[in-house]
Amino acid sequence: MSRSDEAEKLFRDGFNCSQAVFSVFAGDMDVQVEMAMKVACAFGGGMRLGNTCGAVTGALMVIGLKYGKSRADENEARDKTYALAKHFQSCFSDAKGSIMCRDLLGYDLSTPEGYELAKENLAFIKICPGLVRDAVEILEEIIK
Repeated sequence: MSRSDEAEKLFRDGFNCSQAVFSVFAGDMDVQVEMAMKVACAFGGGMRLGNTCGAVTGALMVIGLKYGKSRADENEARDKTYALAKHFQSCFSDAKGSIMCRDLLGYDLSTPEGYELAKENLAFIKICPGLVRDAVEILEEIIK
């Protein structure tokens, strides 16, 4: 099963978009899947406000974990991480039209009414699996 297939399955099984993306890369970076799921849990649905798509934040967590700065003097690592994060967001936005959850879904998840409309109109079922797949595929190209 491809990583994008695995991420889509996780999403369809009940994990949010950020968890699905981040967790399929966790093992490559010696992070327990359970820990990855917990860390990414708060980022689904654009952090529950329709802001940056959880599939994007999950991918950015992977980039940070793989390349990020962990000591004050690691400015090259910081610069590489920022450049890759910017590149990922640009690629995702070019492919999907935005990185903002509310734009991608067409609903304002920051309101109970918007969230319910998204559920009623099956936005999470019709739109989000593709966003998860695309985020994983774009990320795999960037970090290979």
